[in-house]
Amino acid sequence: MEEQSPEMRLVHLLRAVTVELDLLGAEFAARHGLHPTDVRALIHLLDAARAGTRATPGWLGGQLRLNSAGTTALVDRLERLGLLRRGRDTADRRRVLLEVEEKATELGWSFFGPVIGEVVGAAEGFEADELETVRRFLTAVLESTGRARPR
Repeated sequence: MEEQSPEMRLVHLLRAVTVELDLLGAEFAARHGLHPTDVRALIHLLDAARAGTRATPGWLGGQLRLNSAGTTALVDRLERLGLLRRGRDTADRRRVLLEVEEKATELGWSFFGPVIGEVVGAAEGFEADELETVRRFLTAVLESTGRARPR
């Protein structure tokens, strides 16, 4: 593939954005005594809550590609830090559900709020049809990277 093609320029730009976001996540983790996997777990749980997905430890382990012991250690650590709580499913009392505590949300907003504000401000400079094109592109990138990931 030609290095300077429009498609490759997008690949390089996405890589740069990914690296920058990863650095922000690592800085957040370091400031709060978290492992980067802890941050990814909280993001998955927040996304699940927004989507109406009932998150269990098994579901979270699948998202993070962790085994059962690793997932238990992660959940125990986040619960001990007051960032996550376990609860029983009212429909099936045997099932454990995971929810992000308000403390974690507040920590996230205090750190990432300015970044989110900058991104929203940048997006406000685009027309609705342009934003839809960006949304479609990013969705396609997310799906294609999922398909290309080694199993």
